[in-house]
Amino acid sequence: MANEQVFPPWFFDRADESPDTFFYAPDRLVTHIDEGAIAAVGELYDELELTGDVLDICSSWISHFRTPPRRLVAMGMNEVELRANEMASSWAVKDLNVDPTLPFDDATFDAVTCCVSVDYLARPLEVFAEVARVLRPGGPFVATFSNRCFPSKVICGWLSTDDEGHCAIVATYFELTAGFERATVELRNPGARTDPLYAVVARRSTEPLRAD
Repeated sequence: MANEQVFPPWFFDRADESPDTFFYAPDRLVTHIDEGAIAAVGELYDELELTGDVLDICSSWISHFRTPPRRLVAMGMNEVELRANEMASSWAVKDLNVDPTLPFDDATFDAVTCCVSVDYLARPLEVFAEVARVLRPGGPFVATFSNRCFPSKVICGWLSTDDEGHCAIVATYFELTAGFERATVELRNPGARTDPLYAVVARRSTEPLRAD
């Protein structure tokens, strides 16, 4: 199904369309979800056994693994924050809204993570296609998010709906992207008196990607 048949023309617009490099230039060495939600992220990563070669896109000064994987590549917008990420084996500054390509060979990673940032992707289908390309067969793409955001920088489609709608949006990204199996959607901390933590996860298909 064509993208324009699924999402209206305004869906990926943002209130602040100025370059993201301006917005993310100030160093923000803070967490954007509370300790309970952070713990839920770490528990999920443990359950999925993300222990090998992992790419963390839209990353920052901290990645919420309980135990660092063998190799963690942190990719984000702020160099100071990325340099401070003690779990990262290496890092790269990249604005995926300007250039959604990932500078890695095919089948480079065992897993890809995106924590509380999928709502900021203005070209998500292109990013998801690149994630499928760099993932090894069977590897998961783990998108986690809560109910917090910078409203001026998330896509308008995200602001137009609720938590259930957010989960449906990310699941649809997977559905529209070749190379992924069916996504699972889960609230990871039901009933907790913390920020909610939602996870939408899909594994890279074992079928080869078709060349365009």
